[in-house]
Amino acid sequence: MFTRQSYVTTRLSLCLKGILLVSMIALCNVSSAANWPTWRGPRGDSVSPESNFPIQWNQETNVRWKVALPARGNSSPIIWNDLVMVTQSTDDGQRRSLMAWNRSDGTVAWEHSILYKQPETKHQDNTYCASSPVTDGERIFVSYASAGLYCYDMHGKVLWHRDLGPQKHAWGDGSSPILHEETLIFFHGPGPESKLYALDKKTGKDLWVMEQPAYQADASREDGFKGNQQGMIGSFATPLLTHGNENRTEIIMTFPEWIGGIDVETGQTQWSCEGLNPLVYSSPMLAKDAVVVMGGYFGPVISIRLGGQGDVTKTHRLWKTGRTPHRLGTGVINDGHIYVFDRPGLLHCMNLQSGKTVFEERVRGQGANPAIWGSAILAGDKLYTVNQSGETIIARASPSFELIAMNPLEEPCNATPAFSDGEIFIRTHAHLWCIGSEETL
Repeated sequence: MFTRQSYVTTRLSLCLKGILLVSMIALCNVSSAANWPTWRGPRGDSVSPESNFPIQWNQETNVRWKVALPARGNSSPIIWNDLVMVTQSTDDGQRRSLMAWNRSDGTVAWEHSILYKQPETKHQDNTYCASSPVTDGERIFVSYASAGLYCYDMHGKVLWHRDLGPQKHAWGDGSSPILHEETLIFFHGPGPESKLYALDKKTGKDLWVMEQPAYQADASREDGFKGNQQGMIGSFATPLLTHGNENRTEIIMTFPEWIGGIDVETGQTQWSCEGLNPLVYSSPMLAKDAVVVMGGYFGPVISIRLGGQGDVTKTHRLWKTGRTPHRLGTGVINDGHIYVFDRPGLLHCMNLQSGKTVFEERVRGQGANPAIWGSAILAGDKLYTVNQSGETIIARASPSFELIAMNPLEEPCNATPAFSDGEIFIRTHAHLWCIGSEETL
């Protein structure tokens, strides 16, 4: 018999279940927002799903903690739950490490090191262990360049290791691994034997391997090496994932002189586009239905409409600029505009549809070195990047230029900051900093 008492009991049970479901969803959303699993954030597009971050700090104000690092480094921190992790080289690159700290107070959680005593070249301003880690919350994946790929569990135990051969380039390396479901994707380059790998993330075994496409760079190239028969060649880009034809997941990769959309399951090139210069520093940027790529060392910027097949240079290339400012870091796309910081210390805003410059403004603080190596991160309507003096530049992501703040840590920095649960993690050459304010507690 269905009585009033049973009715009330049923309604109460349904309400409790509803509250539990909402709480679980909220918990999942908070957990997802709190993690920063790779150097370009949880979606791989340099956009934070959160917006409540500090906008004012210095060496004394709004510093939750800082820990000393044993040597300088260019890689960026990643965060998963209570762990903050970063790659580090010491002993002139012969010791290469993954270091982990407890995010609550900066105490050391664990460290694992490997030794690599073979010679390896790099640019004087680059560092060994320049590649940033990536994690899925169960495993952490790290590239130590010529010393190989390593997979760790969340306690620092090695699960597998792959030797991909020496990494040969006069300026070293910089590409970081990324994840797609059960696949680890990694560009082992730059250099003459560069390859794009898809590996089983649990075993490290090859799923497929793609050799870097052939290129014919000469003195007619469109960048700062124009007229130089011996100009530098290579890509330091990290691949980008997107949905391509028939909703297949594609890897967007910028190679010397060439951009490709590669099927993540098979390694087959779905489309290709020409027009890039032979030296690429930054990684692809994703808009709703297009990808934007930037050449390095004054190279061009190109926008390509997604969804093509074969050579799409004439059919899907939307626009291409001429010579551009010298840029190292990757920009970000927001609300119909491209925002990118160049190496000399200017913020550029470009129209996404046309590629035309909307503004270029100098963003310089009091530090001696305003140059920028790191990439831009978008949090809400604010752009964050750190210059080589360790000043975090915050500007409005708007076609009308607005500089919000310049926050000095007074230590050199080449890395991109990480954003997690209201806190900003900045890796300078001397310290790892956790920045937070009372409003974000």
